[in-house]
Amino acid sequence: MTRARTNANVTAAVGRNMIINGAMNVAQKSASVTGLGANANSTHTVDRWKTNLGSTAGRFTMTQTADGPNGISANCLKLDCTTADTSIAAGEAFILHQPIEGQNLQRIGKGVAGAKQITASFYVKASAAFTFALELFDEDNSRQISKLFTTTTDWVRHEFTIAADVDDGSSPFDDDNAISLDFNFWIHAGTTFTGGTLNTAAFANNTNANRAVGIDSFFSNTNNNFFLTGVQLEVGPVATEFEQEEISVTLSKCQRYFHQIQGNGSATTALATGLCNSTTVAFGYIKFPVTMRSAPTLSGSSGVTNSDLNSYTVASSAVAIANADKTGGFLSVTVSSGLTALRVNASQLTASTGSFIAFTAEL
Repeated sequence: MTRARTNANVTAAVGRNMIINGAMNVAQKSASVTGLGANANSTHTVDRWKTNLGSTAGRFTMTQTADGPNGISANCLKLDCTTADTSIAAGEAFILHQPIEGQNLQRIGKGVAGAKQITASFYVKASAAFTFALELFDEDNSRQISKLFTTTTDWVRHEFTIAADVDDGSSPFDDDNAISLDFNFWIHAGTTFTGGTLNTAAFANNTNANRAVGIDSFFSNTNNNFFLTGVQLEVGPVATEFEQEEISVTLSKCQRYFHQIQGNGSATTALATGLCNSTTVAFGYIKFPVTMRSAPTLSGSSGVTNSDLNSYTVASSAVAIANADKTGGFLSVTVSSGLTALRVNASQLTASTGSFIAFTAEL
């Protein structure tokens, strides 16, 4: 395993890593999902890490796995090819990526005088020797740069310093809560993305054909595995040691984009208290643990029950979120019958690990 370079003049400041959940420690949705590949731009397991796939017959399993490099992270993200795709059409792609808000990137000063260098680093291993690409894609100005890296069966840290993008003053990152930078790992691509010349020197206006030139295919064989952890993006020309972060801090950062309440398997879990609007509909206010990136949508639920506090509990037939903002909203729960209008109501999850309710404000 290669270690980070050290420099006596570099201060490893707290909060320097612009990547969230780079240690792959938080996986609110699931620790493992099978049969992936037809899904477009989605988060499946490890928080903040999305898969973007285009027109491939390849399929894979995605897992949060306790196989990280010693002293860096106990966890890593694992991809396991389950269906090969050796006939690669021009427009095919498989990108593992994290989208980053513009307001979290202002420290870079991109696109203006005084713009800073940035350094990306990560730990990777695979089932064999592969060549893949790391790409930084500026979504605000359609500019990008790619760097090739190779894998072995052992954990290796790769480090890439990216030149400051001063440009002509016209390509700064937007200072808002929308996506400005995509941190992309290209592990499969067709000629639409590999038919040109890889852009490695500096940020340049995007040409799709130059984005992933020279990479191998993760889908070449069902024996293929890919492992990733310790991902870091920081200002400056040197890769400092991977920033260790308390799990509570990482979880709070992840909950800005996705928040899931899970049944605990032994007792009901309280969700919201409010009033029954009728014999079939009840409302209750639910507060999110952190301020979310935007007013979220209800992205799924199971095992939500309602009680009018009169020893009568009924399962829901529909759950929705109403009048939501970044801090909370009214949970609307519909049941078949049995509630009493204007009586105090409690919504909860059943005592099952399969019960959940989830809210998303993902980029």
